[in-house]
Amino acid sequence: MANPWLFIIGIHPSGLDGLSAAARRDLDDASIVFGSPRHLALADVPLGERGRAWPVPFDVAPALALRGQARVAVLVSGDPFHFGGGASLARCLDVGEWKNHPQPSTFSWIAGELGWSLEDTQCLGLHARPFDTLTPLLAVGQRFVCLVRDGAAGQCLAVWLSEQGWGESPMWLVSHAGGDLQSICSGTARELSTTVSVLEAPLTCAFEARGGDGFTRVPGRSIDTFAHDGQITKSPVRAMTLAALAPRRGECLWDLGAGSGSVAIEWCLAGGRAVCVEQHAERVANIEQNARRYAAALRVVQGDSRPMLAQLQPEPQAVFVGGGFNRDLFDALRARLQGPWRLVVNAVALETQALLMELHRVHGGQLLQLQWSEATPLGGMQAWQAARPLVQWIWNAP
Repeated sequence: MANPWLFIIGIHPSGLDGLSAAARRDLDDASIVFGSPRHLALADVPLGERGRAWPVPFDVAPALALRGQARVAVLVSGDPFHFGGGASLARCLDVGEWKNHPQPSTFSWIAGELGWSLEDTQCLGLHARPFDTLTPLLAVGQRFVCLVRDGAAGQCLAVWLSEQGWGESPMWLVSHAGGDLQSICSGTARELSTTVSVLEAPLTCAFEARGGDGFTRVPGRSIDTFAHDGQITKSPVRAMTLAALAPRRGECLWDLGAGSGSVAIEWCLAGGRAVCVEQHAERVANIEQNARRYAAALRVVQGDSRPMLAQLQPEPQAVFVGGGFNRDLFDALRARLQGPWRLVVNAVALETQALLMELHRVHGGQLLQLQWSEATPLGGMQAWQAARPLVQWIWNAP
């Protein structure tokens, strides 16, 4: 930090009065100041030779182009490294090239106004992300502070919550949080969904989830919660499959012959990311629908798994094959993947089960046979209906 050229300054709706003396000094000494028109106005920096607006869509390139040529200040909202532009700039620079002047974030401001513990509050930026991002996080009593695009988006969020069964959630729509122009509209999500919003950007929505049913936090979710055409890994098998795949945060899964994508979805919900390969267009559409619903970090590739291997990126830490497995695919995976990886294959067909037994004999690993029955109607009574036995092979590449 001995000789920074870039000064990242968080600014609040209170404007210059809210800046520290050090931030004011670095702002005054900067020969060029970047910011949105609103932030430049808050800092009393007119557009012109010194004050420059960010391009639309947002791009840090104009500021980075001045590296080593001038003292540059950039104005961002609140805490620059909490849903701010700080990280976008820093990832292109070396440590020591910038100096950070954070302000309390909008999240901190609103949590303090409502008396909420910030570490127990979900803080999200929903400017350009779908509301479905909230789906896996919703649970009774969970609190949220969400940055949204404008007043219309705030009302749309209230509508979405009501449609998802969370209409009883207390909700606050806050415009210009912490500034002289601050205004608040409050009520339940259902009440605000029918209220025409006149609030201006910047807008923040806060709510406490009530009235709905959150999703379970463990794998093996009901098949009714996924779009599918019948080709879906059943809940008991999926739970055991996820246990065998052993997801870790940040790891990548290749789900080959993905069907509905249910295994990849639950992998993502455990903190990973996934690439699904599926050759049928209708199933690709189902995977995409499921990914949107669960806000899953996955990508879908349409095609046959074997020919697609060469172009799949990034390389996985785990591979799951629920259908279409054969020796050629196994050999191709071994040739394609260089780093440590683990493989889980489920097989119902006798021919594929025989192959798994042979591969287990040659290469080792763990071989399981899974069998279960469900109670189904039999006349006016019930009886056990056995599912087809399934063989699962779990193998770690040496």
